[in-house]
Parts: sequence; structure tokens; C-alpha cells
Amino acid sequence: MPSITRRAVLAVGGSAAAAAVLRPAMATEPGQSVHGISVFGDLKYPADFHHFDYVNLNAPKGGVYSTIPSVRAYNQSFLTFNSLNAYILKGDGAQGMAMTFTTLMTSAADEPDGMYGLAAASVAISADKLAYRFTMRPEARFHDGSKLTAQDAAFSLTVLKEKGHAIIQQQLRDMVKAEALDDATLLVTFAEKRARDVPLYVAGLPIFSRAYYAMRPFDESTLDIPLGSGPYKVGRFEAGRYIEFDRVKDWWAADLPVSRGLYNFDVVRYEFYRDRDVAFEGFTGRSYLFREEFTSRVWATRYDFPAIKDGRVKRETLPDDTPSGAQGWFINSRRDRFRDPRVREALINAFDFEWTNKTIMYGAYARTVSPFQNSDMMANGPPPPEELALLEPFRGQIPDEVFGVPYLPPVTDGSGQDRSLLRKASQLLQDAGFPVKDGKRMLPNGEIFRLEFLMDEPTFQPHHMPYIKNLGTLGIEATFRLVDPVQYRARVDDFDFDLTVQRFSMSSTPGDSMRPFFSSQAAKTKGSYNLAGIENPAIDALIERIIGADNRNDLRVACRAFDRVFRAGRYWVPQWFRATHPIAYWDVFGHPPNLPRYVSGVGAPDLWWTEPAKPEQAVKP
Repeated sequence: MPSITRRAVLAVGGSAAAAAVLRPAMATEPGQSVHGISVFGDLKYPADFHHFDYVNLNAPKGGVYSTIPSVRAYNQSFLTFNSLNAYILKGDGAQGMAMTFTTLMTSAADEPDGMYGLAAASVAISADKLAYRFTMRPEARFHDGSKLTAQDAAFSLTVLKEKGHAIIQQQLRDMVKAEALDDATLLVTFAEKRARDVPLYVAGLPIFSRAYYAMRPFDESTLDIPLGSGPYKVGRFEAGRYIEFDRVKDWWAADLPVSRGLYNFDVVRYEFYRDRDVAFEGFTGRSYLFREEFTSRVWATRYDFPAIKDGRVKRETLPDDTPSGAQGWFINSRRDRFRDPRVREALINAFDFEWTNKTIMYGAYARTVSPFQNSDMMANGPPPPEELALLEPFRGQIPDEVFGVPYLPPVTDGSGQDRSLLRKASQLLQDAGFPVKDGKRMLPNGEIFRLEFLMDEPTFQPHHMPYIKNLGTLGIEATFRLVDPVQYRARVDDFDFDLTVQRFSMSSTPGDSMRPFFSSQAAKTKGSYNLAGIENPAIDALIERIIGADNRNDLRVACRAFDRVFRAGRYWVPQWFRATHPIAYWDVFGHPPNLPRYVSGVGAPDLWWTEPAKPEQAVKP
């Protein structure tokens, strides 16, 4: 089954040994330079650290890492690309472009949100935390040998705020300005009451060449290779088919503490397939070397090809200790027929997860119920006093159930057509003013109730068909519409759909990144991730409480209060998750035995390497 880790995963933060001892990073006078930043001022690594604990300093350089996309951001697609500009709304950006750019700071994978200097050697923070003065490294260079300066960083932040993807613009709204005081000094000024994690977001954005974009517009979709400064640069590519990134062997930052033991492959290659079954066959034929398996049917039944049996392909199931996030059919509440939460709850009741998991997904999954799934930010049981204190101001404006046990999707009898739940769904629709006439469910205006599931790949179709059948039992005419990736992206960006599948995960320290998914402002912003069209004053206020929390306990309390209100809104039909990464790869790779807790995915390709005793034999067209 497609666990839509391939739908949209945007998480901030690194990884880490769970038992890591954190030391204060901001135990300094205001204005004194520090080597790293985090949301609450705690860092694991001291100023003189040599390397991250989880890397293999002896990892050999060389070889090829090849895979298919599994995570996307901004305008990227899992299925194709037609642009090398991955930071604007236009076009379908190529996977991997982030590897070609340097950032001010970079995350540690064994901490929730610690970041350490990359292009910036240090940062001094004002007493009111509204001014961050970054000192640039004099050795920082672009790939053409030109110097990377504060001028480039200031240009990059400014142009992203003005012309970047809508999500970037939204997350930079609390950045007032970025200015270069000289070539070595970047001053970033933030608004009062800024979101807590905006400085971290700023520190992790790509730095573009000001000189390069003086000759061309920033906001155009193009296949021209941009001038970068990261560990890789764009190599061979064919739009829509594959793209390669070549390691920069004289990369200026290769011996910095944040880079040692990382970026070991000479070539990182992404292959694009329009169909997952074809993509699987490509893996068995060694067209690419690494695969994270998102289809439980395939994982259970098809990993018996000869290379598995003779050991040339290895399978592993690695733990996933990060928040699993939300996955489900998100219901476009902008459309009149979905505005009533009773209608949305009826759609939830019509989906038989237990039957789907057992019959189609080999029992591999558990039910997702919360956007903070698999984390301590998820609400459980009645709200304790500290959560009630945040919720009470909204009593009468939010459902009464928020003050009790948080909503859980119903457990079916596993028959595929639970009559009890379908009766409840029918009654909910009737109560909302959607009667049945001649076997057809009618809208209040007298039209037949129709809905469309919008998707861009066929593999997910078997999961829709039984659901569509149950909706038909309710008198709803539901259809499955498959469109090409470019059309899908355009329709989703314009919110031109009824229901579509989305998966996302919050970081271990959620903050301003909540706004693109849940805020009223994002509901009106083209290209945002608020697919459900959520416009709820209580949710907006609780997002601000999450953003404003100044310690982890307050953050957890605010997230749990938010979780209760979100779940009460019935904005999605929750699907499933599993707290593991099933992976398979041709036996040419090595990886750290214990991956850090907050690592993205399984740390590939950044932490992996090609084993010298296992010469790579990647098939390259």
C-alpha cells in the first residue's frame, strides 16, 4: 500500500541519541557570538566540537547512490520534474536541489532542533531576540570560485520573502529584513512577537548568488543550472526522467565539523517513474540501488526475486522515532457540500480501515488519529488543567467534545461494510440536510451529491475502490480521477479538488511551520498545505500559543490542546501509519549501525557510503 510518506513531508530538525546530554548554548551575554542556535537555547555540541557523533569519519568517498523520490517540499513532485528552480510556485522542481546550496547553519540529527554554523561561523543575538547578526566564513565559495558573502545571504532571504514559494513567503512573514552590513556581516531583523522558530527557518534556507540572479529573473521556471555552493552540483539530467548530482570534491566546507563524515557518494541520482509497479521492476533490474518501500503488498509478497534470495539485495526495517504526522484524505471544506462537520464525519464513518488494513495492506499499519501521531504532543484522555486553561476561552465557539476525550475515528467490524457505521453516517447526512431521493443522496439545493478523489498515481486506486463502494451505499456518487503530475500539482495548488491524499509530519519542535498547514491565512493562500481549508479562530490562536511557547512543557500542552480542536473539526478521513522504515538496497552500501533519532528518513544519502569491498555497479543510461 502507498503509505504516503511520498505525499508531503516537511519536518524541521535533526536527530539524536535519545540519551544525549544537552548543554546550554545561550548561557552567554546578549550580543555575544555563539556557534549554534536552537528553539529553547539548548545544544548538545560545544563550540569546539570536531564532528557529529553519529557520522562515520572513516566512510570512504566514491560510488553512486540512486533512488526514487520519497520526500518533497515546495513545488517538487514525486513523479516528474521540469524545472531546476525548487523554491518558487511555478513548475515542478527537481528533487535534490537543496544539496547544491549552502545555508547559514545546518541541523544536527541527534537533537530536536539544534543548528550549527555552516556558511555562518557564528551568530550574535540581541537581548530582545529580534536581531541576529551572522558572521560569514571567509572561505565560503560558490562553485565557480567566487566568494559567498553576506551580500548573497541578504539577497537570498529578501528574494525568497518577495518571490519565493507561497509557503516560504508565509514562513518569512516575521522576518522584517535581511541586510549586509559588510561582506562578512549579515543582520537579520525580526518582527516583535515573532514566531519562535523563524530564526531557525531563516538559517536553513538556501543562499543564492546575487551576481548570478542579477542576470536573470529569480521567479522563473527554468532548466538552467543555478550557481550553487553546496556539497553537490547538478550533473547529467533529462527532465521528467532522471537527475544526477556530482559531489564537489574540493567543496569549501568539506572539513567543517558539521560536514565531516557526510556527503560520501560521488554521484547521487534520482529516477522518476509514473507508476510504482514499474518503479519496483526498475529496482529489481538494478536501475537504481536504494528503495524505501511504501506499498505493504509489495513488501509482503514481491521481495522474493533472485537478488534477494542470493543476498545481492538486503532488506532492513529501521525504527522511526520521529512524529509520524498526519496521513489521510483531506476534505476541501471550501466547497459548500463539505462545510458542515457532520458531512465530514459521515465520510469518516464510511471508510473501513480495519478491512483495508487486513485485506489490502497485510495488517502492516495502525490507524492515524492525530497530526502529532507517534509523539508526546498527541492528546489523550480528558484535558488536564493546563490544557483546559488554553481551551476554556473558546468554550461555546468549539465543539463540547473538545473538553472530553479527543475524537477517535470509529473502529469497524472489519467486514468492509459496517452497517452500524453506515447507518450513523446516513443519519449524519440526513441531519445536515442531505436527504435521499430515489436512492441518491441529494444536496440541499436539490442536486445529486457527487464527490471526486483526485490522485496523480494509480497504485493507490485499490484503497479507494472499497471506500467509493461504501459511499455509494450512502447514495453518494464518488469517483476516482487520475491526472498527470503537472495537472495534479496545479489543481491542488488552486484547491480545485474535493478530496485528495496528503501526508505531512511536524518536527519535534513545531512552531511557525504549523501555519501553512492549519491557519486561516493559509486557507486563502494559493499553493499552501492547508488543503482542508481550515479557518478556525481557536486553531489560529492555539497555533500562536504553540509558536509562543518558551519551554518544551508549554509546547507539549499547547500542541495537545490544538490536537483536540483539530480532531474535533473532522477535516480529514484519517488513514494509517507505521513507526518503521522498510528499506531494500543492493548490497553495495554501508550506514551507521545506530541512526540518530531525529534523522530525516533513514539518513540516506547523507550518512551512507559505498563499501570499498562491494564495488558499485549502478546502471546508468
